[in-house]
This record gives sequence, C-alpha cells and structure tokens, in this order.
Amino acid sequence: MNSLSEANTKFMFDLFQQFSKSKDNNIFYSPISITSALGMVLLGAKDYTAKQINKVLHFDQVTENTTEKAATYHVNRSGNVHYQFQKLLTELNKSTDAYELKIANKLFGEKTYQFLQEYLEAIKNFYKTSVESVDFAHAPEESRKKINSWVESQTNEKIKNLIPDGAIGNATTLVLVNAIYFKGQWENKFKKENTKEEKFWPSKDVEAKVLEIPYKGKDLSMIVLLPNEIDGLQKLEEKLTADKLMEWTSLQNMRKTRVDLHLPRFKVEESYDLKDTLRTMGMVDIFNGDADLSGMTGSRGLVVSKVLHKAFVEVTEEGAEAAAATAVVVELTSTVSTNEEFHCNHPFLFFIRQNKTNSILFFGRFSSP
Repeated sequence: MNSLSEANTKFMFDLFQQFSKSKDNNIFYSPISITSALGMVLLGAKDYTAKQINKVLHFDQVTENTTEKAATYHVNRSGNVHYQFQKLLTELNKSTDAYELKIANKLFGEKTYQFLQEYLEAIKNFYKTSVESVDFAHAPEESRKKINSWVESQTNEKIKNLIPDGAIGNATTLVLVNAIYFKGQWENKFKKENTKEEKFWPSKDVEAKVLEIPYKGKDLSMIVLLPNEIDGLQKLEEKLTADKLMEWTSLQNMRKTRVDLHLPRFKVEESYDLKDTLRTMGMVDIFNGDADLSGMTGSRGLVVSKVLHKAFVEVTEEGAEAAAATAVVVELTSTVSTNEEFHCNHPFLFFIRQNKTNSILFFGRFSSP
C-alpha cells in the first residue's frame, strides 16, 4: 500500500467495525476529517506515541517517497503522510462552482502551553490551519462555546454543539476538533414529482449491487452498496473488508448502464466521542501520562483530552448536503441488465468519494428513516 487514500479507507473500515458493535441503526462519519486532525497530532508526536498513531491510522503502510521530502520540519518516516495531506487538502479545498466542500480541523490548546514555532509553521504548511490558544484553566465554559461557534461557522451551521455541556473542564489541556461540510447537487436530479411515500424495509451467501451516483461536475460521487435481500445488510457487512470495498468500487470494475433508481430522502446526524474507540484500536498513549507530544511544545506532559466528531448528511431529490440518476452499476453476483431496478427500500451502506484522489470523505449505514 502506498497511498493516503488507501490508508484512510482501511482506517475508515476499522472504525466502522467498532461502531457496528454498539450501534444497530444509522452510522455516519467522516474518516478523512478524523485522520487529518489526528495527523496534526502525529506531527507533534514522538517515539511510541507516534508509532501507535501511525499503526492505527495505517500510516505505517504508506510508502515513503524520498523525492517528496518535507524539509520544513523534522517529521521522520511519516513525513510523506504529511506531504500527502498537504496535497489532498489543497485538492479538496479548491474553489469550484459545482459544489461546496469545507474541511475544518483545529487544535485548541490551553494557553499556558507554549507551542514550538516549528510545529506551528508545519501545521500551517501541511494542514492549512493553526493552534488556537484558549483559557481552559479559568474559563472552560467560555472555551467550549468558542470551539462550538468556530465549528458552526465552518459547517454552515449544520454541526452545532459539537462539544456538549461538561465535556471540558479546567484540567483540559488540548482538544482535537474536526468537522466537514459538503453540499452538492446530483449530476442528474431526480424529478420532484416522482417523489412519493414508499415503504422502507428495515433489517432482519451475500448478494449486493454497487451504484455510483455522480454529483454535478463529477468530481464527487455517492456510492451505494445495496444488498439484494431486504434483510441482507448484516451478511454484507460480515463479508465486507476494506480491500473488497476498494475492489468493488474501483473504476475498472464499474460500467455504465441505465438504472431505474429509487433512493429515499434521508437525514442522518451522528456524534462520536472517539477516545475509547481509538484506545481500543491501539492508540493509547496520547490520552495518558505516557504521551510524548514534545514535538508540539518541546517538553512532555501534554495529553489529548477529547477526540470529538460529529457528522451530518441530508439527501434530497436535488442532491446531498454533507450528498444519480443514470449511473454506474456493479453487480457483484451476476450480469447487469438494461434498466436494472436499484430500489433502496431496505438498509444499505453508502459513502461520498472525491474521485480524483479516490478519497472517501463520508461513510455511513442507513438502516432506519
């Protein structure tokens, strides 16, 4: 494996397996937002702390390219990862009339901690952002509101109250925040007059179809994985792996055909406190006294207190906010006939992908309206 997008897909799938254990219903999150924010922490992590982050995010499998050295900061073997983030964030944040896409990452640090100038410059260079000093020690509630207000402004007010009451105290030293916003119209819109109330069948040898529905401009697509059986989602999830997901949805395995598509209007908003999840996955040291984040401050003692994530998607006839028509279909089991029925009236998996970089921006499971 040599690309950031592959590492991101593998981490995304690991997260999904964790979320699936405790959530029976809808799941929705942005793996790229989480990995880019944790990448900023990695930039200041050393020794075993850095090794754990690299392993959990699959960054240790991203191939080092010696011709792409980032000389502005000492970033050891993970230097290539940060350089790839720089290119990816530049690509994702490019200006376009076709859709809106914003990725908001930021570190909020207790103001008594002095961050190294080299670290601040590296964060700005690679991750297009900064560390903001706040007074957790004397004004935790004011700091919480400040962070939430910033996130709201970055996400067109779709992500509110990211940090709930009581989540920040005067012992907090560092809060890692990530938020992402996307709004796009379908390349071919659904006709509103064809929208009607229909039954949605909730869940009870996997056969599934894969459909790509492009957004306007075709830079981004929504990919839907629909089990053939009404209660087939669990079987699909049991057989799915990150490698299979990449294989099934790769361009060489997809071909264009006309489809009779029925996609429900839906809205999903999910919040996650990722601390326990990341610890379970092996990222332990950043949350305790063993943390070595001395690349941020020059000394040890800094720990990550919270990793909070919230994501929102709304799919309508026009497109999606977070967000087919005639599209690309893959049959995983048999050949596709013309005007194939693609009727999403039972639970399915879906994700929104930036096609040029092959990066999955959002991933979700839709089980219940």
